Amino acid sequence: MTVRIDQTRCIGSGQCVLAAPDVFDQSDDDGLGLVVITEPPADLLPGVRDAVDRCPAQVVSLEE
Repeated sequence: MTVRIDQTRCIGSGQCVLAAPDVFDQSDDDGLGLVVITEPPADLLPGVRDAVDRCPAQVVSLEE
């Protein structure tokens, strides 16, 4: 499973970080979401799926 954020469409809402803080972070420069763990272990996947659902710009994806 691979996690991605489309940086060109991210609006920096931070919902991904709230849903899965071990997998996502926000850039200090522009506040856009960053993926810290591109292939998270199974125990972090529920949070990643929550991040996909929460993202208002729909730019977080989980490729299974």
